[in-house]
Amino acid sequence: MTDPAAPADDRQVADLWFDPLCPWAWMTSRWLLEVARVRPVEPRFHVMSLAVLNEGRDDLPEQYRDAMARAVGPVRVCVAAEAGHGADALAALYTAIGERVHPGGRELARDVVAEAVEAVGLPTEVTDAFDDPSWDEQVRASHERGIGLVGMDVGTPVISVGGVAFFGPVVTPAPKGEDAGRLWDGVLLVAGTPGFYELKRTRDQDPIFD
Repeated sequence: MTDPAAPADDRQVADLWFDPLCPWAWMTSRWLLEVARVRPVEPRFHVMSLAVLNEGRDDLPEQYRDAMARAVGPVRVCVAAEAGHGADALAALYTAIGERVHPGGRELARDVVAEAVEAVGLPTEVTDAFDDPSWDEQVRASHERGIGLVGMDVGTPVISVGGVAFFGPVVTPAPKGEDAGRLWDGVLLVAGTPGFYELKRTRDQDPIFD
């Protein structure tokens, strides 16, 4: 087992791209934070957009199209938080939003995002990005950095670490302690294998938030 208390310079950066709408990305992000407790890993969060990923698709069910429309504003707010206040502010805001929406069961709406912005001590002006399309260019740029690492036939989350990038893992409930570390070790092993592309089975559980 590696030393989770290793100096910051010795910790391996793991970049994760998320859309705050996605419960599976939320599960993966909580797992990655747990990994950082037992492995020398430094998570860094970035925005991607399911709305951007799915734009122009005419085959989406109406319910999913409605969800994509609702997802635009929260992603803008996340990008504005990072642009104005840094990566730590983005990570804190993602946690505050996610706790309200995923285990909290609330709709990802403007008032919930505003509440999360206030809870982490960001200026209320950050919430104004929710309705401001001038942030869309930055949203798209962040999204394309992440999706460009793995290709267009996946979604969120995307993780990049040590020159290797992959979608997922999709897991529920999020492993804790050394179980989280072992999953990390295994994911790095398979993702780092040249020519390895896919390992998948049908999901038979909804996200378990604990």
